Amino acid sequence: MARFVLVHGAFHGAWCWQSLAGELEARGHTVEAPDLPGSGDDETPAADVTLDAYADRICEVLGAGTEPAVLVGHSMGGVAITHAAARCPERITSLIYVCAFLPANGQSLIDLTHLPEGADDGVQANITVEGEPPVATMPRDKALEVFYAACEPEVAERAASRLNPQPVAPFVTPVSAPATGAFAELKRSYIVCKQDRAIPPELQRRMAGERATGNVAELDTDHAPFLSRKDELVQLLERLSGAR
Repeated sequence: MARFVLVHGAFHGAWCWQSLAGELEARGHTVEAPDLPGSGDDETPAADVTLDAYADRICEVLGAGTEPAVLVGHSMGGVAITHAAARCPERITSLIYVCAFLPANGQSLIDLTHLPEGADDGVQANITVEGEPPVATMPRDKALEVFYAACEPEVAERAASRLNPQPVAPFVTPVSAPATGAFAELKRSYIVCKQDRAIPPELQRRMAGERATGNVAELDTDHAPFLSRKDELVQLLERLSGAR
């Protein structure tokens, strides 16, 4: 059995993992899914939402357990887990990226969206950014199309209704993840989602091909496999983590 720590992506919160976490627990695993600062039910002010704050939260959750964990990141959560893993690699057994950004040292999320394979990024094409500090919002109709196209309509509607505004600072901050030391030795596996309209599948394949050190798998689904293909995702998480 394994310990999983599940990290959500932009606009989402820990709520997006609820059903999948329940299935993992039913199969004997330990699961934690925190809200990142300023996301879900966390009330951290936008001015204090940074990539460093994300890493601090993740390492805090990892350190509260009695055993190292499989650290799973979805979408923007891939940047967050990379930044965190470089800080507390001793608390992690492996990393799994679920249709997630997988940056190299010194790269930001925005840097990755500017790669040629990122040209069809449905998030960057549809968000509105306002305020100081800048905060992004995703229109509900576009969220249904970009995030949840393969979900059952009622599931998609429920998820879209829970999305929050997203502070922009974590998008533009480069990760610090040196290619040497304990972090570099962690296995990094990747799950490509073939119908993804948020992070184009070709960009996912490029990131996985360049930086995944573990196995790469594919699911024929949208940007929310924890809702649209929960059972298949559970099985892949077990396989890629070595839990089964």
